[in-house]
Amino acid sequence: VQLVESGGGLVQPGGSLRLSCAASGFTFSSYAMTWYRQAPGKEREFVAAIASADGMTPYAASVKGRFTISRDNAKNTVYLQMNSLKFEDTAVYYCNARLASSTYWGRGTQVTVSS
Repeated sequence: VQLVESGGGLVQPGGSLRLSCAASGFTFSSYAMTWYRQAPGKEREFVAAIASADGMTPYAASVKGRFTISRDNAKNTVYLQMNSLKFEDTAVYYCNARLASSTYWGRGTQVTVSS
């Protein structure tokens, strides 16, 4: 089982990034996919999720209206489009897959918002 995040980097405030998480080794379409992030010195926090079936997409209040989560089951990939980035969005972003008691994590991708 693998979850591999990509797309992170350095961006100026107000800029955009698109994160990807490529999954393998499990039935991707059956899993709910979630993005979390962890800033230095802080706990890991929920960012956004997308359900396996009904497509529900809850967001953290801090990113709602700026970030969009989506998935492509044909490509076994989940995305996080991040617009209007702020300094406080700086963190390592992690991808999570969950189905009942099974949960998998990626290693994360760094997003740094700096001028």
